[in-house]
Amino acid sequence: MLLLPSTITILALCAGLSAVKFALEGQLGVALAMIGAAAVLDSLDGRIARLLDATTKIGAELDSLSDAISFGVAPALVLYVTLLDAGSAGWIIALVFAVSIVLRLARFNTLLDDDTAPAYTSEFFVGVPAPAGALIALMPIAAYEQWGDGWWSSFVVVGIWTVLSAALIVSRIPTLAMKTFSVPKRMAALLLVGVALAAAALITYPYVLLIVLVFAYLAHIPFAVRSKRWVAARPEVWDAKPSERRAIRRAPAGGRLSSARLGLRRPR
Repeated sequence: MLLLPSTITILALCAGLSAVKFALEGQLGVALAMIGAAAVLDSLDGRIARLLDATTKIGAELDSLSDAISFGVAPALVLYVTLLDAGSAGWIIALVFAVSIVLRLARFNTLLDDDTAPAYTSEFFVGVPAPAGALIALMPIAAYEQWGDGWWSSFVVVGIWTVLSAALIVSRIPTLAMKTFSVPKRMAALLLVGVALAAAALITYPYVLLIVLVFAYLAHIPFAVRSKRWVAARPEVWDAKPSERRAIRRAPAGGRLSSARLGLRRPR
């Protein structure tokens, strides 16, 4: 069981590299699915390692190397052999994206060793995570598969979109970590309906689903920036649960007064 997290990481690596194979064979839909599968597997290996208490140094290093290939090298090559196949300019853009992923992963590993960071910073990523960045960059391919040739598949648009994706990846813009999401009990039914609709869309309109998810993710960034600023300005809520923070923000008396009413203490 101790090898299970590393096994999942290897599967994610194989899925990412397989995307290049399918792209070279013209099966772009399968290539996108392979990157998506790598993203799902990448989200599982760390959680399973913590669940089984099987976190190791080699596992962490393997995860970073796998991410660099699955979400940096593989998407860059997929884009280059499809929509960026225009000589040196396309190759330069592909290199910029791959390097941005590697730089982002290097910064992430460095921040993990920073014991001086406030507690709330673990709830936010610095920049767009590698899996999300890869799927954002590949969105033009999803549009091309769904609607065929158009302005969305032109070299200029795809090149600009890829560079902007790379900029988001290496930026210091905060994005929310999945572990910070919590759904109130009264919204549970709506969440399950949304999951059902997403499952149906995955079967019938997978490319449209990917495009919608990408824009939804980009739309959350302003909220994440605002949320981090709010939390950073209120040290007394750093250890509060998400539900408690929501109650404080919605309270008419204001954040600091409400946090005092909930019995939250300022961290020392």
